[in-house]
Amino acid sequence: MKFLDLAKVYIRSGGGGAGCVSFRREKFIEYGGPDGGDGGRGGDVWAEAVDGLNTLIDFRYQQHFFAKSGQHGMGSQMTGKSGDDITLRVPVGTEILDEDEETVIADLTEVGQRVLLAKGGNGGWGNLHFKTSTNRSPRNANPGQEGVERVIWLRLKLIADAGLLGLPNAGKSTFLAAVSNARPKIADYPFTTLHPNLGVVGVDGREFVIADIPGLIEGASEGRGLGDQFLGHVERSNVLLHLVDGTSETVAEDARTILTELAAYSPVLIQKPRVTALNKIDALDDETLAERRAALEAELGHPVMLMSGVARTGVTEVLRALWAQIEPTRAPASKGSQGTWQP
Repeated sequence: MKFLDLAKVYIRSGGGGAGCVSFRREKFIEYGGPDGGDGGRGGDVWAEAVDGLNTLIDFRYQQHFFAKSGQHGMGSQMTGKSGDDITLRVPVGTEILDEDEETVIADLTEVGQRVLLAKGGNGGWGNLHFKTSTNRSPRNANPGQEGVERVIWLRLKLIADAGLLGLPNAGKSTFLAAVSNARPKIADYPFTTLHPNLGVVGVDGREFVIADIPGLIEGASEGRGLGDQFLGHVERSNVLLHLVDGTSETVAEDARTILTELAAYSPVLIQKPRVTALNKIDALDDETLAERRAALEAELGHPVMLMSGVARTGVTEVLRALWAQIEPTRAPASKGSQGTWQP
């Protein structure tokens, strides 16, 4: 299945049915009077977070979602049938944005959350509603209220406990493959990862989810390379794992490049807890390893862990460091039911 994390959708709620102008005409009934019914209400457009989806690919093939309009009122005081609602089923973690791609309408982070995107129009009153003591035979009725038409954007942000960051070929996919059952593409050239990957990791009897995104390069915040379009997938993470390629001769500059792009993307993201690991240490001798670790710690101002995804050296220690940051954020599941809310 192709990964798609951004989709443009056109929605329209149903219009209300028009009220009816009708008069009662029955044999042996001397004074019939008005009996026009009201129009039916138009259908609403909802969005709901559901389990089992991890991409917005369905919205590539269908972009238009129009709810049914209400039926017109009829004689004999019969109200028209209301239009059926329509529901957009989206993955958990989907943000719903207005047409400007900036205004957040809703953020669906739990299964069962629903949000009303477009309310259906009310049905018009029939002439029975206008009957008064002085106007016994009203010949007017209200038209139905028009539905709401709007353009929205759906943006998926994967929900993971930890996010992987690093330059291309820093060993992120190798690390994910070593610690989980995920099988991302691994090769000896840059940008082998083109789409985010998720892996479930276990350490000391505990499990958490790691998200691997395509590598960043200098200028990603300005659109270079794959840009920062995938950084949103690590925004929800509780901790970031920053992998630095130990075989690079400029480990300090490489680390600073990633931090600069994080700061340019979001002040919130740069403030998240980070675990930094010098990767590929199996390819370094002791002297070079000590030198590059010292340079990296001097640049970042905090301790740097050592690991090798290929040799699986130091991997468990890195996972334990990540879990130490994740564990305090784990809250007991609430026993209350999922609520339905509106923006």
